[in-house]
Amino acid sequence: MPYVIGIDTGGTFTDAFVADHHDRLAAAKTPSTPPDFAQGFLNALDDLASELDLSTAQLLGDTDYIVHGTTSTLNALVTGDVAEVGFLTTRGHADSIAIMNLEGRYAGLGSDEVQHMARTAKPAPLVPRDRIYEIDERVDYKGAVVVPLDEDGVRTAVRRMLADGVESIAVSLLWSFRNPDHEQRIREIIHDEKPDLYVALSSEVSPRIREYARSVTTIMNTQVGPRLSGYIRPLEEELRGRGFSGSLLIMQGSGGCVSSQDAPKHAVTTIGSVLTGGVVGCINMARALGHRNVISTDMGGTTFLVGLVSDGKPVATTSTVLNQYTISTPMVDVHTIGAGGGAIAWVDAGGNLKVGPRSAGARPGPACYGEGGTEPTVTDADVVLGIVNPDNFLGGRKKLDRALSEEAIRTHIAEPLGLSVSDAAQAIYAIQNAQTADLVRKVVVNSGQDPRDFALYSFGGAGPVHAASYSADLGVTEVIVPLGSTAAVFSAYGLAASDIVLTTERSQPHNFPPDPVVVNDTFDALEAELHDRLTEQGLDFSEIHYEREADLRYTMQMAEVSTPVPSGRLDADQIIGVGDHFERLYENIYGKGSGFREAGLQIITYRVRAVGRLHIRPELPEHPVVEGSPATSGTREVFLDIVHGVEPATIYDYTALGRDHLITGPAVVEAPTTTVALPRGTTATVDRLGNLVIRYDVVPSATAASTTGQEG
Repeated sequence: MPYVIGIDTGGTFTDAFVADHHDRLAAAKTPSTPPDFAQGFLNALDDLASELDLSTAQLLGDTDYIVHGTTSTLNALVTGDVAEVGFLTTRGHADSIAIMNLEGRYAGLGSDEVQHMARTAKPAPLVPRDRIYEIDERVDYKGAVVVPLDEDGVRTAVRRMLADGVESIAVSLLWSFRNPDHEQRIREIIHDEKPDLYVALSSEVSPRIREYARSVTTIMNTQVGPRLSGYIRPLEEELRGRGFSGSLLIMQGSGGCVSSQDAPKHAVTTIGSVLTGGVVGCINMARALGHRNVISTDMGGTTFLVGLVSDGKPVATTSTVLNQYTISTPMVDVHTIGAGGGAIAWVDAGGNLKVGPRSAGARPGPACYGEGGTEPTVTDADVVLGIVNPDNFLGGRKKLDRALSEEAIRTHIAEPLGLSVSDAAQAIYAIQNAQTADLVRKVVVNSGQDPRDFALYSFGGAGPVHAASYSADLGVTEVIVPLGSTAAVFSAYGLAASDIVLTTERSQPHNFPPDPVVVNDTFDALEAELHDRLTEQGLDFSEIHYEREADLRYTMQMAEVSTPVPSGRLDADQIIGVGDHFERLYENIYGKGSGFREAGLQIITYRVRAVGRLHIRPELPEHPVVEGSPATSGTREVFLDIVHGVEPATIYDYTALGRDHLITGPAVVEAPTTTVALPRGTTATVDRLGNLVIRYDVVPSATAASTTGQEG
């Protein structure tokens, strides 16, 4: 009975989900185990096997593949635990990493922060100057060799770097995306000197115009590639030793997975690994429920994540900023803030209450965990406010200590601000909901979308506690809380439901419209490259399809808009149609009348996405019908919103609810892995898949659409 498993490693919990061909499902949630996150992965497998009444060896022996969302690359970059990198570049360009194309000072900052330029600072260069070597060579913008490669100079530089103890080498030469021959020859020379050294080429990692961002992406790939390999290989060996003979797949930020052998070569694509599983889960759930547009919100123990699904597809971005460095590789556009259940509440020097971004994490965790944490968190506030039942956390598997929550809030928040413990907890709850709502509003409106066209999905252990509050003023039609088989392991379900997704691109700037021969030949070459990579995955696919797009812009602009391109051989009229589509997208994002066709158009980068459909796709079971009115577990005093304050709320045990049962707020629904808060003015219905569908008695106005401006 073949299984597929998804395991999502978060900062606080490791979630696991398993399904088989016959729709038998199970889920597990276990604490993450920093710094050795692999142990949490293995613990989750043990718990899954137990849920299925199997030994771990039996489960692994019958598993076709495991899809893993890992934090290893992101953690390496955030903490600075990266490989010592040497960098080879074209002579005259060694200082580009320090100059940062002028963008290092403002990349990733909000408009309000950029306005105060004196308070901004550039990050430290990714590679120190003494590990950067310039090479005599030059390729022009057409790909013609102007200066031949100095192979002796390359060999001398490589030997010096190896003597300095570099663990990996990044190579980024000028115009390498038009002609990669020099970079490829440099790799051959490096491997002549040290065959097993990790090497990354910009022409393979990010074959896109703009030298600085291409170099940054290549260097980051080289920093984390050895670390990802060092995480995956021992884990895979351990799995083999426990009886696993299937494929270990690694989730990427692009919204799909890749083989464990391929992942380290393209390690930078896994930075968003743990951020995208939930979005993929939303796509699969939305397909079953008939939703085309979804706001994906995931609140775990450490972070709050927001992504969008528009017309059935994830909204993606071609560049991501991390620590003020621009990473030029396509990823699902997921925004995150440090506002999970473990976000720490604190009072700043001015006497202002703040929540996050620092988190209590898995260890020591919130104060109520009783594992040494003394600072108050959002979860502590939820306990004090009566929303989270300390005797029924994680279905009763973990007992919480309300007294420790009260003490932490009293010491750190209530007494410094002159508040009661209850009022301080209410303030923490309100701030948490406000800042998560702000992020949702920003993501939706700044993408040129109207929240009223979306359903909002809320998942993660802490998400359903706050979902009705942070979505209240967005104007969304309904809020879906997955409480069936996926519950608080929704991201792991998304991993198990994912496919192999590979992306490649190539910058080849032309004025618009380009020659159809150039367009067709470029897309054919990109699709051939992806076909070879799909073959190398070593998997059988039920279906393979390719999706094309091109980055277009108005002449003299620096920012492009990714525009879909039809498949097959294109004629001149179809190419003109791509330009027309670009202009519609441009006005949708930046406002009607913002386009300026008279400036002319340019096509900059061609891109292809290959999707290899895997054979097992988890199908969620129908939720059973339970006759009669929904049974209650009594009432308790709960704070659910600032208007009504603390009031009696009806408590429901989710496991006793049947399909079509209707619940009216104020109420709290306690599920085995999460808690759903339903303020007064909301109702919730159990749908056919066991989800709670929350609606408002009065549909909120789209505050976001009417009061928030769009950023270009």
